[in-house]
Amino acid sequence: MTFANLPAMLLAAGRGERMRPLTDTTPKPLLTVQGRALLDWHMAALQRDGTRQVVVNTAWLGTQIPAHLNAQWPQQGMQLQYSHEQTDFGHALETAGGIARALPLLGDAFWLAAGDVLAPDFVFDAAVAQAFAQSDDLAHGWLVPNPAHNVKGDFGLDESALGSGTGRAVNLPPADTSRDLRPRYTYSTIALLKAELFAAPWCDMAAGNPTGIAAPLAPLLRKAMDAGRCGATLYTGRWTDVGTPERLAQLNTLPS
Repeated sequence: MTFANLPAMLLAAGRGERMRPLTDTTPKPLLTVQGRALLDWHMAALQRDGTRQVVVNTAWLGTQIPAHLNAQWPQQGMQLQYSHEQTDFGHALETAGGIARALPLLGDAFWLAAGDVLAPDFVFDAAVAQAFAQSDDLAHGWLVPNPAHNVKGDFGLDESALGSGTGRAVNLPPADTSRDLRPRYTYSTIALLKAELFAAPWCDMAAGNPTGIAAPLAPLLRKAMDAGRCGATLYTGRWTDVGTPERLAQLNTLPS
């Protein structure tokens, strides 16, 4: 059976302070790994897996991103729209704020991926997306084994019901203050989300975030976890948060 895939939002508005001086003149999502911009890795995977509608938010050096993407992807059947946070508000809106602002372009359910993450083996599975859209969940996130820069992790995973690395995301107390010894994993910044998560009672931003509130996504995910409405899958493919020049350089020394 063939499934239609959901639209996607790629987060590309961040300043990339830790990547300076590289990001003084180039937005972090346009830095290249193995000769391809980070955003293009995601675009190629989305195209391969049947997503045609992609929304990208921009802020820092934001005009470079549509100039880069529009030069190649519309000609390959991709439909691109942009949410220009710097133009509209003078600053980036963080993750939840940026998503809320872009929701009118996305519909009821959609993929999310951060433009500064490399996950070349990830599959934006259309069947998984459609099952999520028909479920009661508000979110489904992909977790990865903790990298060296986030050894304490973010969330737990209860896979007792489903097994095989898929189950319910668990909102564990902070590692520094908790005696909870359940394994913790790092949020990969790849997820399936529903627009409902960005409305009351989960979120207090007005529809479309017209005043430009900057807010993170994690608190909303934790609310969904506490309500039993956030699934998770452990992802063990190649994954890198390209957050420093050293990590970028290391990626560019590896075989393609």
